[in-house]
Amino acid sequence: MAYPDRLNEAWAAHLAPRGPNAPTVVSTFAGCGGSSLGYSMAGFEERLAVEWSEKQAASFRANFPNVPLYLGDIAALTDDEALRMAKLVPGQLDVFDGSPPCQGFSTAGSRKFDDGRNQLFLEFLRLLRAFKPKAFVMENVRGMVIGKMRVIFADIMKQLKDAGYRVSARILVAGHYGVPQMRPRMILVGIRNDLAPVAQPSHPLPFAIAPTVREAWHGLVNTPEECAVARFGENRIVHRLLYRMAPGESGDKYHPNKQLYGLHRLDPDKPSPTLLRNGGAGGACEACHPSEHRRITIAEAKRLASFPDAFVLRGSFEERWAAIGNCVPPMFMRAIASHVRRLIEQATSHAEEDHAATT
Repeated sequence: MAYPDRLNEAWAAHLAPRGPNAPTVVSTFAGCGGSSLGYSMAGFEERLAVEWSEKQAASFRANFPNVPLYLGDIAALTDDEALRMAKLVPGQLDVFDGSPPCQGFSTAGSRKFDDGRNQLFLEFLRLLRAFKPKAFVMENVRGMVIGKMRVIFADIMKQLKDAGYRVSARILVAGHYGVPQMRPRMILVGIRNDLAPVAQPSHPLPFAIAPTVREAWHGLVNTPEECAVARFGENRIVHRLLYRMAPGESGDKYHPNKQLYGLHRLDPDKPSPTLLRNGGAGGACEACHPSEHRRITIAEAKRLASFPDAFVLRGSFEERWAAIGNCVPPMFMRAIASHVRRLIEQATSHAEEDHAATT
């Protein structure tokens, strides 16, 4: 099945009604809804989303109008209010999900121990203890396990285990799960201790060769307006670089000031490198079209991040780019969510068999 057809099939799964026994998920740091879409594609019913940014929440609401959304600082969301909004009691939730903002850990940032964004993990942990879900999934960047940040990572692992979970952590690459982007993410999977003897925490095995940029964009038609907003304006140096750059090349090959003129022309016959929140690909480069002298459009970026064309993004060009760059690719999360769903079903089935045997 061609990549655009797979996106359409997954979108149809997202739109399908949920049955009464559908697994449940709560999503923190929800952003525009990349992770939420992945869970929905895997058949989950989302009971609550938490997001502080009004701009990102506008996109979330456009795609998930029936999901209760707490808009505000997660630190101000009490345990009781979260449980009330989700209509759940402790221990009932299937999966608690979240991507605590990762810039403090990111290899693209300064990776400071005292970065305030790192402390948001403690709010994730607090709500995890409140919900006591059967499993949790936490996503972050691979910078968590590089250099001195390994000390923080070890503390995070200890606190998650102390909360009552067996935890497995692994760096996965989105391209190995059908996404046309070689984006690495640190994925932590936790299974509650009472279920762990049956369902040990684990990760989905790679099952795909990453689609190329050309495959990702098959059949995509940009509007003139989308192409116009993606152009660079009148900067002569940028245009001179674009004329020289071949597919797969970066502008710093031809100009020493990468900070000012960081461009990367995508290779149509390879997957995209990581798309960043500032419109970059790889380091801090602007992701440029393989043959046209412009940035890639939002529609093109959505395909590379595995968002179906029907997914709505609100806001300016920069705000929509930030949404794409910050998110977990939905098809990547679909693979993770499907795997964790099987773990939970395995543990639940075993518990029911034990109960039947003792009655």
